Amino acid sequence: MNITIIAGARPNFMKIAPLVRAIRTAEETGKDIHYRLVYTGSENDRSLESSLFRDLDMPRPDAFLGIDTNNFFERMGGILITFARELEQHPTDMVIVVDDMTPTMACSLVAKKKGLKVAHLVAGIRSFDMDMPKELNRMITDGLSDYLFTAGMVANRNLNQTGTEQANIYFVGNLLTDALRYNYRRFLRPREMDEWQWEDKKYVLLTLNRHALLEDSEKLKSLFHTLLVKTGDMPVIAPVHEYVKDRLKDLGISSPTLHLLPPQPYLTFGYWVSHAAVIVTDSGNIAEEATFLGIPCMTLSYYAEHPETVTQGTNCLVGESPEELAAAFDIWRNGEWKNGSLPERWDGRAAERIVQILLEL
Repeated sequence: MNITIIAGARPNFMKIAPLVRAIRTAEETGKDIHYRLVYTGSENDRSLESSLFRDLDMPRPDAFLGIDTNNFFERMGGILITFARELEQHPTDMVIVVDDMTPTMACSLVAKKKGLKVAHLVAGIRSFDMDMPKELNRMITDGLSDYLFTAGMVANRNLNQTGTEQANIYFVGNLLTDALRYNYRRFLRPREMDEWQWEDKKYVLLTLNRHALLEDSEKLKSLFHTLLVKTGDMPVIAPVHEYVKDRLKDLGISSPTLHLLPPQPYLTFGYWVSHAAVIVTDSGNIAEEATFLGIPCMTLSYYAEHPETVTQGTNCLVGESPEELAAAFDIWRNGEWKNGSLPERWDGRAAERIVQILLEL
């Protein structure tokens, strides 16, 4: 079986890396399964730091489609054309796509038009908000997919409610936990820890990336005021992109306890996440990692991509409300944060299950 795996952005590689390792292991034992990894972006994409693939213990992509634009229609059209050519030059039996991005949807469409099987990793996620661009991507990709691999029973239920054949849904677990389990002992202690004499479990980790929140000046200032008041003397460590740093500077958001760091390499960022006292984030992926690691997490969103992080894990949704954020910090400060448990099959073996299923198809 020949498989083409699609990555559309840097975060996809964290979920693809465990799958690549599982396929390589199967190949080494004589199984008939082979993969080709395609990145829809540019080989010079600045988000793919030079250490990324070494950190993830995976090879670089076999091909780069070179589509590097933020315009949806240009990106969609470019991927449709270049991926069709890629498949003509490198025939495959199946295309595997990940998550809910524009490349996910575009490559699924190309594959189906060419009569190929499509497998969707992390299928069945829903926000039920059609104003969210990713929601449309999810629905179309799930609708096109022949095999849907889910991370939780909520995703299974979402798919069942849309009429997806039960036989095509496979509950395999969360690939991010595979990556964490594999890399936990490989995480690298950041040099800033020693330079600033910061201690493990005595800092708050903040990540911020969502443009809609960044564009709301008053809400952003109010959230940061609450955050900095509630954290007191604790360092707030915030690895952020340059556009986030510039935005905070323009709004006059600063504090002696707020430390804005550049984006971190994977293994270094993993250390920041795994040794934080508490995490404040707008990232669903980081909320999932916090649940796996048992770290209190406050998510600046009104929905969780994986509700298990809230119902079973250590995640709490505070929306974009300073009041909810303040209340969450009060609970944490009082030592009353919930004791999370690990959702079913978030055991670091999702990739193994996927490969086993693929071999049996």
